[in-house]
Amino acid sequence: MRNTRKSIFKVVFFVGVATLTFSFVPSFEEQHSVSDIHNTCIDDSLYYPKIDSGEYVIHHQYYDLVYDELHEQAKWVFYKLYPSYLNGPYKRRNDFRADPKVISNSANHSDYRGSGYDRGHLMPAADMTWSEVALSESFYYSNMSPQHPSFNRGVWKRLESKVRSWCMESDSLFIITGPVVNTIFDVIGQNRVAVPGAYFKVIIRFKQNKKEGIAFLLPNTSSKETLESYVYSIDSLEHVVGIDFFHHKNEEWQRGLESSITKAMWDW
Repeated sequence: MRNTRKSIFKVVFFVGVATLTFSFVPSFEEQHSVSDIHNTCIDDSLYYPKIDSGEYVIHHQYYDLVYDELHEQAKWVFYKLYPSYLNGPYKRRNDFRADPKVISNSANHSDYRGSGYDRGHLMPAADMTWSEVALSESFYYSNMSPQHPSFNRGVWKRLESKVRSWCMESDSLFIITGPVVNTIFDVIGQNRVAVPGAYFKVIIRFKQNKKEGIAFLLPNTSSKETLESYVYSIDSLEHVVGIDFFHHKNEEWQRGLESSITKAMWDW
């Protein structure tokens, strides 16, 4: 049976604060970190997917997300990746914990304990080793999704590693990633956290005043297939997952980025 308190709160919450957003003021140290050398003037919200009625954006210091209360995980996570972020000095401490910014309460330890599924990162911890705060925040349960161990430690890990290698050859990457809950394998824990049937990742690469886009859709299962096997155009992925990724951008911008993909432009 679903947690009654959360169910009641959910109704009240979404009626009362459907348009609420959160902001966080970085500490002096973080404001003057490596991020200062990058495109801090860019309005991240211009690259958000379309935010549906009843949804709100949660802003963490270096990534943003929309939380899916029904499935107890992020609907999508947005973050930026720069070459200087990679191979940072901080080591992961596995400090998994509930996300205090999810007012309706996120999933927690007990939901995953004994489930047989990994706590799979949507935004990888390995992308955040440049900042102690960013690395720690990547362990919020709002950034976790139940993944088959063979998927999390296999093809998903391979894709995460490939994205970091692309970043090293780029000026920056803008990344949107999340679960596909059109098909659900299972639910786990008292909060009935959904086990997604697949995961998506959308990447925009900025390099020398040019931009390129690529998308992936991977089933939540073990795979020996090449990463190229899971490539989609962004347009095609939108139809599968039901998310309009760059609706703030004009039609010409979207056509140039979303309609097709040239795999040869990416180093495999």
